[in-house]
Amino acid sequence: MRKSYVLLIAVLGLPAIAGAQPRDRLPPQGYPGDENVRLVYADVLRVDPIYDVVRINEPREECYDTEVTRSSGRYENTNTGTIVGALVGGALGNQVGKGDGRKAATIAGAVIGAGVGREVDANDNPSRSRRGVETRCRVVESGYDERRIVGYDVEYRYRGEVFFSRLGYDPGEKLRVRVSVEPADP
Repeated sequence: MRKSYVLLIAVLGLPAIAGAQPRDRLPPQGYPGDENVRLVYADVLRVDPIYDVVRINEPREECYDTEVTRSSGRYENTNTGTIVGALVGGALGNQVGKGDGRKAATIAGAVIGAGVGREVDANDNPSRSRRGVETRCRVVESGYDERRIVGYDVEYRYRGEVFFSRLGYDPGEKLRVRVSVEPADP
């Protein structure tokens, strides 16, 4: 029985040993199956930012004070005439009649006096106007131009040769590059 275990281990382990590659020939992480790719660093020689002008629109509220004249209606602010008329009418109505009739005459005199007092007050000042200052506001579209960095032109050296690339970020002093080696056609 001991021989069959050794044979089984030898049969199962043989393909793994036969297909094993040296550690330095294993593909780098991030590129499974592509054993001819290496990630290395190149020296950055120059980084030039690329600018674009962007228009920024911002609505803003603009307020100002203006002088206004307001005309009030004929019967606005006639409270004084109404009250004085009601008092005078009520007093005159109280002079008429006796008992419950006197109460009714007082109420009727007050109502009629209020109406007459209101009309008299409205006729004394047919149009009333007030002057004042009012703050008015409006929304105004305003904007400005802003320069923004949209990318970087990068010059870098790898193994003595100089290369150029346009990147979306500033790489700093070192740039990670991917090197791929393939046989050339004859």
